[in-house]
Amino acid sequence: MRTREGSVTAVTDEAIEKIKGMIVSGELRPGDGLPKESELAAELGLSRNSLREAVRALSLTRILDVRQGDGTYVTSLDPQLLLEALSFVVDFHRDDTVLEFLAVRRILEPAATAMASALTTEAELDALSGQLDAPGPDPSVEELVACDLEFHRGIVRASGNSVLCSPLDGLSGPTTRARIWRGLTQEDAVSRTLTEHRAILAALRDRDAEAARSWATVHIASVEH
Repeated sequence: MRTREGSVTAVTDEAIEKIKGMIVSGELRPGDGLPKESELAAELGLSRNSLREAVRALSLTRILDVRQGDGTYVTSLDPQLLLEALSFVVDFHRDDTVLEFLAVRRILEPAATAMASALTTEAELDALSGQLDAPGPDPSVEELVACDLEFHRGIVRASGNSVLCSPLDGLSGPTTRARIWRGLTQEDAVSRTLTEHRAILAALRDRDAEAARSWATVHIASVEH
């Protein structure tokens, strides 16, 4: 027998699917405002309460934008905007799943680095070089990790694939602690990281996709050991 909570959840899910259907079909396009609540509820055969719950859920996932006093609108549906929700979910990771996050990063980031080798501009390469030089010759572990995050963000942006940017940025959070721990416990971690960064940058300058992919893989895998 379905509980009352289960019934409410099912009705809300139905409301979400109906609104999504309007967007997927093109009836509602990016930037369009939703009809008045009473009109939309009647059109979709929903109660106003279930419609409100659906709108609230879709606003959390950045599909809808609720503007107080103005109405509710479909967002731009830009991939980066929609994937921001991943960062929110990732914040709730458990320590025992860090290796799983690293495994996903090890799959995605080398591919993005290989893509960047063909697309990155000389100005972007110079900016990456500047990021590596910024902490100085003897950075602290915390400075090095901050530099590492910015360096890899720059490479992923240079890949030209906006869909990759948000998930990889989101995945960087759970692995930060692992990188700091590595820096504190492994004697040569700082020098190895600097060497690996320079090798990745050299491969990008040479437009060598496979070398860039390989060095990125080595660099990410080294955090796990």
